[in-house]
Amino acid sequence: MQQLLWLYKEIEQVTSISPQKIGCGDFGSHQHKRFKRGDFVYVPEDESDRIFLLIEGQVKIGAYGPSGKEITKAILNKGEVFGELALLEEGSRRDFAFVMESCILCVLETKDLKQRINHSLNYNLMKIVGARLLDMEKRLESMSFKNSRTRIIDFLLDLVAKKGHQVGFEVEVRKFITHQEIANLTSTSRQTVTTLLNDLRARNILTFDRRRLLVRDLPELRQQAKLLLD
Repeated sequence: MQQLLWLYKEIEQVTSISPQKIGCGDFGSHQHKRFKRGDFVYVPEDESDRIFLLIEGQVKIGAYGPSGKEITKAILNKGEVFGELALLEEGSRRDFAFVMESCILCVLETKDLKQRINHSLNYNLMKIVGARLLDMEKRLESMSFKNSRTRIIDFLLDLVAKKGHQVGFEVEVRKFITHQEIANLTSTSRQTVTTLLNDLRARNILTFDRRRLLVRDLPELRQQAKLLLD
């Protein structure tokens, strides 16, 4: 019960989980699981009977197309919930959850949640599902109406808005993902992503490495997106 109340609080506050908060509760070892990089939390056709709260690490949510091609739906960091479609009784998983960086998960079975669910938690879980659907709708519209370079810049702007931290006059995004993952998320090619990022770096609009993205001139990055639409 204490674990469930802790989850309610975290979802209601819509905040990331700090180490101090992790230490506040007595989480049973059967509900507090670790996964190594390269593990799958679940794969398509697995039973959909639990949801997950990401305490540490990074997880990719994706699916496989008819030809076996991988489609990336989202890349999640600490404080984010996934597997929430289990609450809609989807039966078996349609997508997969892949561990990109060793993680700790708070695992909750839907039968326990449904017994104790309240209006506040229900509303916030609906917001999570709604936000994911809105993101997918925006990506679909982007693929239909925008060219590849615009889609990549839009992705960078969205990443900065959601996960950026102000550092003086610059904005930093930690745990920057690979060029291939950006390509998967924007339905472009790795080569196009690399070419565009290198071009933006040459103009001193941003810089990047495997650990972070640093946007040096956010107004100019926004302007680049507008120019590509003209």
